Formats: sequence, C-alpha cells, structure tokens
Amino acid sequence: MNHALTLTALALCACAPAGERQASAVKTGEAAITLVETNAPAGAYRLDKHHASLVFRANHLGFSFYTAAFTAFDATLQFNPQAPQAMSVIADINVSSLQLPRPPAGFYTDLMGPDWFDADAHPQISYRSTGVTLTGPDSARVAGELALLGKTLPVAMDVTFNGGYPGYPPYDPQARIGFSAQGSLSRSAFGMAFGLPPEGSSMGVGDEITFRIDAEFSGPPAPAETPAP
Repeated sequence: MNHALTLTALALCACAPAGERQASAVKTGEAAITLVETNAPAGAYRLDKHHASLVFRANHLGFSFYTAAFTAFDATLQFNPQAPQAMSVIADINVSSLQLPRPPAGFYTDLMGPDWFDADAHPQISYRSTGVTLTGPDSARVAGELALLGKTLPVAMDVTFNGGYPGYPPYDPQARIGFSAQGSLSRSAFGMAFGLPPEGSSMGVGDEITFRIDAEFSGPPAPAETPAP
C-alpha cells in the first residue's frame, strides 16, 4: 500500500442485486479466499467526515478503561474490489481535536502539553498503509506506519469491509463504501511515557492504547441511471 485511516480498507461486500455484483478469488499463501461481492467501483475515495469516528482507550489504575476520541481527521483511500491487496490508505489526525468525557479542570491542557501529546510541537498524527494481507472474504490485516510525537513506527490494524454500492442519485450521488478497523499500540514506544505504572503494578495509565475506527468513504460519481439499492 503506497497511497493511503485510522483508521483503512480492504475486501468487499454486497449491496446490490446479485446480477450486478462482481466476485473474485484471491490466493493468499496456499488457500484461495473468495471475496465478498460488491458493485462499488474501483477508484479514489475520500472520508465522509459526517460518518466517521476514531475512539481510543487506555487502562486507568487497573480499575477501568478511559475512553476518548479525536473528532477532526481525514483520510484518502485507493479502493480496488478485484485486488484488495493493492489498496492503500493515508490518514491525518488533528491532535487538538481530542474530545474527553467530562474532563476535570485543566486535564485537556495537560494532555496537550509536553508530557503527553505535545500538540504545539507535534500538532498532527499521520498514518499510511504499507501492505494488506487478506484474512477472510471481507477482512484483512493492514500494515502501516504511524507518525506520532516525531517518531514513525509500524502499527497494524484488523479491518472489516462493511459494504458498498455505486451510489444512489440524487440522494447519494457518489459511490460509497464502509469499513471498521481496530488495533493497538504502545504509547511509550513513541516517547509518551508519563504516568506509566511501576513494574508489577497497575497504578497509573497503561502503556497499551487500543483504538477503533468506523468510517464511510465517498468515491467516483454514480451514473445517473443507477437503480436504487
């Protein structure tokens, strides 16, 4: 993947009459995977920001998982239903768009400071995919590189293709596809080590960060005569 979400993308699904669907089989290792069918066309797709979310969690004191989200991010996707291994995604996240559930006074400012996200020096988190390995008819493991706090390290995601269609003029005039993705990373690997629990203890903020992305993408214009799905 050379052109590339939290995000992320890969395999296919069906949202059209069977006669209009396209299916193919892709060989991975010794086994051939028959892809879920779709009539969403290949091409360049862009994130529909009205239908996208990026949520992450960190263990807090061993008692619960603190959940937060980024609300400003963008992504572009090269989609190919006949060759999912060739797909690619690029995503950018605005660090200052961090949204917290009922934060105590000053907490957001602390997180934007040098002990955590250091937003003044590193206002953006970026991701670009580097490869796709199919794991099922509608799922794949996406390898990629995440740039955070001035470091770029490999981060992989498990991605599910939720479906797609060529569009529905005039209400949805462009092709649409949707994905869900999840993964994890070590925050200390990127230099964010503040608040880590002492060895053998859970009294702190955990090192492992898990994340989930749900996103729809809009693609090529639909032909004017496209039938209703």
